[in-house]
Formats: sequence, structure tokens, C-alpha cells
Amino acid sequence: MEPLELHRAVEAGRATASELGLQVDDAIVIHNSDRIALRLVPCDVLARVAPSGHLADAEFEVEVARRLADVDAPVAELERRVEPRVYLRDAFAISLWTYYEPVGSEIAPADYADVFLRHHAALRQIDLDAPHFTDRVAVALREVNDREQSPELPDFDRALLSDTLSGLSAAISSDKAGDQLLHGEPHPGNLLKTSRGPLFVDLATCCRGPIEFDLAHAPQEVGRHYAGADHDLIHRCRALNWAMFSAWRWRRDDQMPDRDHWRVEGLNQLRAALDRCGLG
Repeated sequence: MEPLELHRAVEAGRATASELGLQVDDAIVIHNSDRIALRLVPCDVLARVAPSGHLADAEFEVEVARRLADVDAPVAELERRVEPRVYLRDAFAISLWTYYEPVGSEIAPADYADVFLRHHAALRQIDLDAPHFTDRVAVALREVNDREQSPELPDFDRALLSDTLSGLSAAISSDKAGDQLLHGEPHPGNLLKTSRGPLFVDLATCCRGPIEFDLAHAPQEVGRHYAGADHDLIHRCRALNWAMFSAWRWRRDDQMPDRDHWRVEGLNQLRAALDRCGLG
């Protein structure tokens, strides 16, 4: 978010928590993109604040969290001292979560795979109306093919992204027999190492697809520890994920920090991933 909108979002998060009886002396911005994450102290609550246009996504994320809490999934919990819902204030949608103090170093590949297995097992226990991963690919493809939405994307790279998104999406989704609910974007930034063990966060990306789509977001070593995973499919899903990542970075209104760097890096990673699965 730009500075003015960021200030308003922080104040909306602070005021919402305070009115719900939580003590808020300070708000620390942990993450700033199209939505922000705030650590509120001393109540130690994590507030997720997004423009109200993202209300449906915020409500979906809260519903996913509520369902997964009922089956003891390894995910971050909603704040228990307030009603588990999305609050609206000053054109922002606000949800309140438990804050977890990070502990230790990065998560070992075997432990990453173990929490994946437990999370996927929990997801199989809930019934949720979630989009298929191909729906998200279709959104990215529309952004790539619409020059008004991605005016700075060079023609050569536009063709690469368009061909990759359409071709790999169709190939990966041709057999839906093994599809299930997934996290959707379980990259290392969305897996916290806490005193309770590894916990997944950012649940708004929940979708349906093969488990390899999730595994492709993790470091390559993780898939080797996940029993029954199709490693060729992981490679194809990783290429597709980089294509989607790159599509978002070339959007006219993308707000990811250091966007120019990630525009170049995303395309480089995509080409490397395509080479690994013989599609370069």
C-alpha cells in the first residue's frame, strides 16, 4: 500500500481491535502489499487489513480457518478473544488472528513434508466450496492477454506467459481424479515455525487440485519426503506457479515491494523451471 493508504489501514486495524476490548498501544507493520499484516501490542494480535474490495477473500479465509480449527489442522488460529469474523472500518476489511512469535531457523525439508501431509489430511476432512486451481490460472491468463492490464509486459514474454499458463493448466488438470482441497500458496513465507510447531498462514488461497500443486511452492527437497508424490508433476506445477507469479508482477496495479526485480526474477525462474521439465 502507498503511504497514505497504509496509514489509514493501520489506524483501521488499531481502532477495530481497541473497540473490541483488546489493548493496543502500538501497531507494527509486518507485511505490506495489496493488504497488510499488523502486530498489535501488547495484546499480541495479528491484524490482516485489506481494502474492502477484498472482503469476499477475507471472509473466505476466515471460513477456511474456522473449518480447519475444528479438525486440528496445522494452521494459524483466529483470535479467540473476539468473534471470528471480518470487521469493516473506513473502507477496510479486518480480520484478527493469534500472533505467533517465530522460533528457530528455517524448517527442515522432512518437517516441511510432514506438516504438508497433516495439512492435506485435515483438508480432506472438511467440505468447502473452493475454486479449482485452474480458475486462478484463468485470472492470470486474462491479465496477461489484456494489454491494458499489463501494458509494460514485452510481447515475447507475454507470449511465453500466455502459452505456459494455458498449456500447463490444461495438461495438469486433464486428470482430476486425485484432486483435493489445497492450501494454494504454501511457500516458505506462509509456513511459520512456532513453539506449537510449523503452522500454515494466509489461507485465502485455498483451492482444489493435485497435492503436487501445493508441493511445487515448497523448496525442491520437500517433495522427496512426501510419500506418493509425482515428481514430474511437481516440476510442471512449479513452472505453472512461476508463470502465475510473473503474471501478477506485470499487472499495472501490482503493489509487491521491489516489483521491478521480481518481474525479471520471475521470468528467469519460469524459464529455468520449464527447462527442468523439458519444456524450455
